[in-house]
Amino acid sequence: MAQTPLPFQYQAEKSGQTTAFGGLPLYFELAVLSGVIASITKHLRVREAGWDDIAVVVTLLLLNLAGGTHVEDINRLEQDAGLRRIMFLAMIAHLPRRQRRQRERDWFKAEKRGEPNRAFPSTSSVFRYLERFHDPEMERLRKEALAEGRKAFIPVETEAQKALWLVVRDQVGFLHTHRPVTTATVDMDATCVETHKSTALHCYKGFAAYQPLNFYWHELDTVFYSEFRDGNVPAGFGLRDALVRALDQLPEGVEKVLLRSDSAGYCWELLRYCAEGRNKRFGKIDFAVSADVSDSLKQEVAKLSEEDWRPLMEESDGQKIQTGQEYAEVVYVPKGIGHSKRGPDYRFIVIREKLAQLELPGLEDERQQQLPFPTIRLIDEQGVPLRYKLHALVTTLDWPAEQVIWWLRGRCGKSEQVHAVMKDDLAGGTFPSRLFGANAAWWAMMIIALNLNTTMKQLVLGDSWVRRRMKAVRYHFIHIAARLVVHARQLVVKVAAEALAALQEARRRIHALANAPPG
Repeated sequence: MAQTPLPFQYQAEKSGQTTAFGGLPLYFELAVLSGVIASITKHLRVREAGWDDIAVVVTLLLLNLAGGTHVEDINRLEQDAGLRRIMFLAMIAHLPRRQRRQRERDWFKAEKRGEPNRAFPSTSSVFRYLERFHDPEMERLRKEALAEGRKAFIPVETEAQKALWLVVRDQVGFLHTHRPVTTATVDMDATCVETHKSTALHCYKGFAAYQPLNFYWHELDTVFYSEFRDGNVPAGFGLRDALVRALDQLPEGVEKVLLRSDSAGYCWELLRYCAEGRNKRFGKIDFAVSADVSDSLKQEVAKLSEEDWRPLMEESDGQKIQTGQEYAEVVYVPKGIGHSKRGPDYRFIVIREKLAQLELPGLEDERQQQLPFPTIRLIDEQGVPLRYKLHALVTTLDWPAEQVIWWLRGRCGKSEQVHAVMKDDLAGGTFPSRLFGANAAWWAMMIIALNLNTTMKQLVLGDSWVRRRMKAVRYHFIHIAARLVVHARQLVVKVAAEALAALQEARRRIHALANAPPG
């Protein structure tokens, strides 16, 4: 039996006055009124023939927000006739009236004649633009380091790359103006981004990748700096210098910095810098960092009595519940730290968790080698040897040990979520070039788009949107069908009634931000 077709047909819209991205132009308006566009104009001097910095950077920001992952996806934006017209008019809005009118006349005459009329840069222009962020001299040094067998080499950022981080600094400063806090809890974490680029190097996970080191500001839910690295650079390499550059990104008004990191941050060059107050601006930076469970630390843990251990409790719905873990503080001075009576105090806190699976006699050593986490054998009160999973952290905080543990664990879920957003929700999971500097610029522009969306959710869309992922924002806010109508030289974007109120309220809040007093 032949299948009955559904009762609809497809036909081409010949007017060219529709768009599938009805909410996307509001991000450009937010970028204008929040100072991002002015910051691009102030700091960037890259330019590509026929296109200024604003045109290219804004195109890549919209590409990220709309769901594109490759430079070629710009063609999808260009093919949307309605979006193309809106963005053309938006891009020339800052021009003097006479010049703007002339550009409009030329545009519409070309449109009537059916001539090509781009509002977004071509893919070739974008590729050439990104290549301008690459430094051939750094590439030569990078290859020399690889040929000499040196794994740890981080190219110095070019002036163009530094300019992108100045844009991020201004962007975060605007958000901080409306969400002022005096303390910055900084989560430092690297992520491996797999790639098939021929010049990429293998990371510790065994595949070719880049490994950016990200600095996330917990209170503002924003990434304020990221050092772009090759995949083969050890996670603990050069952390102090990266932290110094990251702290320069924090806006005025931040008085205290707290640092959290996984065991990659267990580097005494970094920890001494923080604990001894060497930073000129913030002085002492208190931290909690996962520590390596070395044999010497295990020896000190073995000296603890059962009375030294306390149950680790978790609060849920106002009640304390057992986690099955215990914690204790241990006196421990690692070799790398040295000892000084005038030096800072480092607290080592250890957490143990009894392994549920019993060991077979004679296989203890083999099992220990196969387990993906450190363990220790301790004697309980009845004299029975038991094996525990063991975790440790080092901190300079004077809080109760249980509070330090939960505070450090507070970075785990959020850090991985931000990495997932950058790599999966935005275009950070793909790279456009074999050139290191071009990919570094691509990554930085993705972060500008990430922070622009954070600003949109926090300051414009409201609290109910703050925890929503990019997929939900696109579904409900960006990908809204609209039709364009020109009336009395005014462009009107018509949308369905159920979407109109949300878009109008969002635009009202965006305009209010420009004149609003600091929060």
